[in-house]
Amino acid sequence: MNKKVWKITAILLCMVMLMGQVVWADSVSSEDAYVSLGADLSAKEKATVLKLLGINNINDYKVEYITNKQEHQYLDDYLEKSVIGSRALSSVFVKSGGDGINVETYNITYCTAGMYRNALATAGMENAEVVVAGPFNISGTAALVGAMKAYESMTGKKVSQDNLDAANQELVVTGDVADSIGDDEAEQLIALVKDKVVSGDLDSKEDIADAVEESAEELNVTLSDEDKQQIEQLMQKISDLDLDVNQLKEQAKDIYNKLENLGINVNVDKSFIEKLKSWFFSLFDFLK
Repeated sequence: MNKKVWKITAILLCMVMLMGQVVWADSVSSEDAYVSLGADLSAKEKATVLKLLGINNINDYKVEYITNKQEHQYLDDYLEKSVIGSRALSSVFVKSGGDGINVETYNITYCTAGMYRNALATAGMENAEVVVAGPFNISGTAALVGAMKAYESMTGKKVSQDNLDAANQELVVTGDVADSIGDDEAEQLIALVKDKVVSGDLDSKEDIADAVEESAEELNVTLSDEDKQQIEQLMQKISDLDLDVNQLKEQAKDIYNKLENLGINVNVDKSFIEKLKSWFFSLFDFLK
């Protein structure tokens, strides 16, 4: 092997080692797990929830408590007060790490794992394992608040109230639309419209309405006027957020992969592609 090949091989090995160091530095210990519990759980209900969350000793974790007042604070604009109820029961386990946002649910009847994943990406969560549980069958709509509070404690980053508000609305709207067209279809529809709105910088009512119609046609689903109005109002709010379309796709990749598998073109941020091309050209020049 000549000196030039040795030199290139050495450079590549160093790059691999550096990438490996980055991964090791980001590895997760058991101390990186946080829990948000419903403040109104009875002792028996709490024991049930902790078992579902896979927690043996609650003292090993940083614990947040979510109150019914907080649930109403975030959800009263989107749900009937009777649906939210008078007891905070939704509980969440959040652990940093993984590839994107991964969600498991237990005893949650209104929200699917995909709905949480989509909404949590909107709220700003990144690379986390999330488990949502109730002591018995509950809607689970308030769990999003608990998940983000735990994420704030875990990362030390304050979640924007605008993002959290949009994420809660997204969770409720997706659940309502799912009643009409099905869970998977609703998850995919909201993800697709959100992609169009964020990547296209759509903010006018007309453009957003067109994006909703176009997405429904691509997925071959029929929306009621009420569903359309709810989605349009949600997307108007999302258009005001500073969201990165590539980050959304990375965190909720399962849903966007399904769209790609259906043959639906999901937009790609051209600036990201240009940055990637520039990086490869720089690397090539360096190796030369």
